[in-house]
Amino acid sequence: MTIKPIIGILHPGSMGAAVAACARPNAARVLWCPAGRSAATAARAEQAGLESVGSLDALVEQAHVIISLCPPAAAEELAHTVAERRFAGVYVEANAINPDRMTRIAGVLGRSARHVVDGAVIGSPPINGKRTRLYLSGSLEAVSLVERLFAGSMVATPVLGEAIGQASALKLAYSSYQKASRVLAAVAFGAARAHGVDDALLDVAGKRQGSYLVETGYIAKTAARAWRWAPEMDEAADMLSALGLPDEVLRAVSQTLARWENSKDLAELTPDEALDRLSRPQ
Repeated sequence: MTIKPIIGILHPGSMGAAVAACARPNAARVLWCPAGRSAATAARAEQAGLESVGSLDALVEQAHVIISLCPPAAAEELAHTVAERRFAGVYVEANAINPDRMTRIAGVLGRSARHVVDGAVIGSPPINGKRTRLYLSGSLEAVSLVERLFAGSMVATPVLGEAIGQASALKLAYSSYQKASRVLAAVAFGAARAHGVDDALLDVAGKRQGSYLVETGYIAKTAARAWRWAPEMDEAADMLSALGLPDEVLRAVSQTLARWENSKDLAELTPDEALDRLSRPQ
């Protein structure tokens, strides 16, 4: 008989809560810590069926597997916080961070943790019939455990290899193109709108298959997600710089996203309102 592991999720944002919920059938318990978290986070955790524990100490002590899904800028500090509590299980670092940071995190946690797994979530939160992929790299034993946690769920777990940093590199390579393209589309549409040729731009773009320029509804979504996307673009730029590749484009994308810093999670924002915010004098 296989004993189901206890999972801890740090911290259940929209993606983290949905991913954690997908692991529930294959876990004994899925824990989260509400200390310092918002009411919105608590509501997501409750909806996902996660079990609240009183402190991070309690979560680290009880969990066999910890999954970290947080804003990229907080990933390393969070890993240090867990390492200080001498976590001895499997730590899944699933944030959008560059391979060098992933390697540092693995080094810090490796002093006490049994295994560290490099993970990369690509896709929308796995809710309402949507599927997502959690790409994995790391030791075969640890990766196999994570695969079993999500078996039969809406989270697929492709394995890239055993090297730490592979999953992180894939995530940033993909997101640097996908998210930068969304930002460039918004800027292009904003310029066309200012000159009264936005309809003509849509006509031109509509003749080309798969152009982001025709997806004007995504401009508002880009603005609402800018607070998460900007740090991710900085991570991707750091990766390019470390490889000797030009990083200026992604630095500029991050700076552009920063213009939407006050648009966090505004679901009611319209494309026109998003463009107005983008073109305000800085």
